[in-house]
Amino acid sequence: MPYTVALTGGIGSGKSTIAKAFAALGVPVIDADVIASELVEPGSPALQQIAARHGDNILTEQGALSRARLRTLIFQSPEEKVWLNNLLHPLINARTQQLKALTKAPYVLWVVPLLVENNLQRQADRVLVVDVDQATQLARTMQRDGIDLQQANNILSAQATREARLAVADDVINNSGAPDNVLPKVAALNQRYLALAATQQN
Repeated sequence: MPYTVALTGGIGSGKSTIAKAFAALGVPVIDADVIASELVEPGSPALQQIAARHGDNILTEQGALSRARLRTLIFQSPEEKVWLNNLLHPLINARTQQLKALTKAPYVLWVVPLLVENNLQRQADRVLVVDVDQATQLARTMQRDGIDLQQANNILSAQATREARLAVADDVINNSGAPDNVLPKVAALNQRYLALAATQQN
């Protein structure tokens, strides 16, 4: 298995921006959210189970999963969140391990938004946290998702605290500024991770 760097951060922190910067340097990216989306594509067994539990109103007219309705359902019912996690997490983990095994690169960047919430940090060799202040998180989330402040605050409060994420971090990127500001930091971390991966392989 390749050396694994877990990338995490709260909503609106800009994880995808950082992941793209690593990808541009040739680093393979395994994104838990992308895997989760693939697992619930129309016709998939997981989506069929979700629809069987919640009815067709959880689907769009095109037969795809309505993420907005699912998000509302999860926030209203902790039991449904547990049920969904129990369904998807083993599938996501299995696909993640499969992708890692196929990787020939020295290390992979494993993007896991809920790393701390699901206590997955021990599955990584190193943890990189993308950090921004709460005001920036809220502003970005409202703009990106077209939601109001209350909804953005609800999402934020359901996630791990900034302090909890920083407590498990080996490395931190402050992503409060312009996207290009982080590129030198990403390049430096890439060199560090290549060196660490080489040390592990020797």
